[in-house]
Amino acid sequence: MKKWIIPIIVIILIAIWGFGINNTAVELNENVKESWGNVQNSYQRRTDLIGNLVNTVKGAADFERGTLTDVIEARSKATQTTIDPSNITAEQLQQFNQAQGGLSSALSRLLVTVERYPDLKANQNFLKLQDELASTENSIQTQRTRYNEAIKPYNTYVNKAPRSIVAGMLGYDEKPYFNSEAGAEKPVDVEFDFSK
Repeated sequence: MKKWIIPIIVIILIAIWGFGINNTAVELNENVKESWGNVQNSYQRRTDLIGNLVNTVKGAADFERGTLTDVIEARSKATQTTIDPSNITAEQLQQFNQAQGGLSSALSRLLVTVERYPDLKANQNFLKLQDELASTENSIQTQRTRYNEAIKPYNTYVNKAPRSIVAGMLGYDEKPYFNSEAGAEKPVDVEFDFSK
């Protein structure tokens, strides 16, 4: 009878250890999901503001339609790229980043083009939207940083031995960090038009 007690105790201890690993991994994974939700929320706010900005700019009768079309198309692409935070891959994150980068680029071209329209630059709605966009861009940066901060403890936990064995069996794989877009390390050329 006594020879069965030790194996049963060992099995119970291993099960408790496995449950502990699972529970901690679940908690850390939920933190990652929450952080990703906050990233998406910030991007969604920007997308909503861009819609309002485009509508305000459309009011300028002689405004370049091609620039507006580029922003509208980039906004559409950016909202079509979705990611499931529980199964996030580096490729998905790169696609998301490229779509958002395309929107940022189109928006930058729009704002540069606006400089040629004094009436639009003086429009209070436009100025308010421009300020809100700047604030939202700061929020996006903050949320991306917080997402990466949530990834680090998760990845550390699921990659450390011997937990990595159990975490791998339970399906907890390493998650990618949110990296900058390719070429972001290069300085931006700023040109001013003093001919006006």
